[in-house]
Amino acid sequence: MQNHVISIKDVSVRRGEKYLLKNITWEVHKGQNWAILGLNGAGKTTLLKIVTCYMWPTTGTTDVLGNRYGKVNIHEVRKSIGWVSNALDEQLQSHGSSTALEVVLSGKHASIGLYEHVLEEDVSRAMELLQKFHIVHLADKPLNTFSQGERKKVLLARAWMSQLKLLILDEPCAGLDIYAREELLGSLEMLSKEENSPTLLFVTHHVEEVIPAISHALLIRAGEVVDAGVKNKVLTETNLEQTFQVPLRLKWEKDRPWVRVDGGFIFRK
Repeated sequence: MQNHVISIKDVSVRRGEKYLLKNITWEVHKGQNWAILGLNGAGKTTLLKIVTCYMWPTTGTTDVLGNRYGKVNIHEVRKSIGWVSNALDEQLQSHGSSTALEVVLSGKHASIGLYEHVLEEDVSRAMELLQKFHIVHLADKPLNTFSQGERKKVLLARAWMSQLKLLILDEPCAGLDIYAREELLGSLEMLSKEENSPTLLFVTHHVEEVIPAISHALLIRAGEVVDAGVKNKVLTETNLEQTFQVPLRLKWEKDRPWVRVDGGFIFRK
């Protein structure tokens, strides 16, 4: 299990007669970065809650970072897991007077607000991250003056400050225009190549966001796995049509997939 970042076996989540997840078996190894794709309501968030132990499965076992859930201190495991999401964005907005630098520095201790003593090397690292996300000019400006795209970059810089082993990026490009999206994805591509970069779980329903740094893909539909594995083998027209339930065409350019809905498709109830 030492090479496993995540090992989920026969996991199901049932609420009444409905399955939110059904018979999920999935393994993530060190050195891999995964995209998790599916329609809204497919089970992506439920799966993330299982990985972070904010939800307990009805059946099956979950091992994360070498720890079997149910036999370890979950709070200790979570110290090595980050989750960048809209919910975290909303939490940080309650500290809107905090500067970008302060928010990034708070990532070292995973706190909402800066309460710990700040070392000079921490400030240097935080400024380096702000530079890499192209927002160093915002270092001393308050969060409540930032655009949505700028806030997301601050959140991602904060996550990289934490020295995490597993980082969940939950629709990080949602709400961004094309320029902001591509700039953010470019920063992620660069940072993913750093030594000791965390394993990434990149959650999206936009196939074109699967950057070259993403090595593997998991497709989910209605709580079940459509396919999982090396992205070039998983992201096929057949699998994507089954996952997103529309006819489409797939094209690869520079190790990045692009799709368009078949022009002849007409939605019918």
